[in-house]
Amino acid sequence: MTGEALKQTSTAVAFGVASLGIAAFSVMDALMKGLSLDIGAYNALLWRTLAGALIGAAFFFGRRSLWPRREVMKVHLLRGILSSLMAILFFWGLARVPMAQAIALAFVAPLIALYLAAILLHEKIERRAILASLLGFAGVIVIFTGQAEADLGPDAFRGSIAILASAGLYAYNIILMRRQAQLAGPMEVAFFMSLIMTICFLLVAPFLAELPAAEHVPSIAAAAVLAFGSLMLLSWAYARAEAQHLAPVEYTSFIWAAVLGFIFFNERVLTLTLVGAAMIIVACLIAASRRPARVADPETGL
Repeated sequence: MTGEALKQTSTAVAFGVASLGIAAFSVMDALMKGLSLDIGAYNALLWRTLAGALIGAAFFFGRRSLWPRREVMKVHLLRGILSSLMAILFFWGLARVPMAQAIALAFVAPLIALYLAAILLHEKIERRAILASLLGFAGVIVIFTGQAEADLGPDAFRGSIAILASAGLYAYNIILMRRQAQLAGPMEVAFFMSLIMTICFLLVAPFLAELPAAEHVPSIAAAAVLAFGSLMLLSWAYARAEAQHLAPVEYTSFIWAAVLGFIFFNERVLTLTLVGAAMIIVACLIAASRRPARVADPETGL
């Protein structure tokens, strides 16, 4: 098998693993939506990440893994803190918005990342990418129009705004994700993400934390296992294939969200949500194809 064929096979395997990771994350989203409705987004995240950190600690210390170097730890800390803010906004919004609509709105993250790259990395935004971003944001307006016509109420509007804010944070997370995967193994990434997020949530535990009822423990445990497993799968995949090749796998989450939302929450996908999601996905694909992926600076990871 030639080198090019091996590379294509490796990319295909990485795409399959990433798809499995997205599926696991989608099921976790459904569990977390149920928990957020029952015990609140903060408590759902606190107990899920704590359970995930305990699972990760058993593997990390059980294998006698080495503590990460300072520069690696800085990336873990930055992404963990960022993910804590991103997660609380997303799951607070998800408790108020249909799953398919929430995922569709979150798809704008790659488009926001274009402008973050211009600000943080001083990259020039091409005209093609600007037009793609306009198409994507038009898709957001279409989704909001459908929400207004369906009269989902002010809570759904606030939830949608929270999800868009989460997408803005995830845009920066995209920049960090591949760098982190190149610096650390899947087990280390999953453990430190769970650990740092848990520490962040514990900072306000004296004011907000409540012990979950016994009936919620199985869902919390399952969500923790799925989140931890998904982080490992995605980290493994992003370490073996360029982000531009794996980006399309993110859009499979819309299918999962539509199916799981209907099964568990009797949510029907609005026609305008489908139209808006399609516009955003096309915009992201156009933007992603504008040029070869930029090589990260070895000193900064950006």
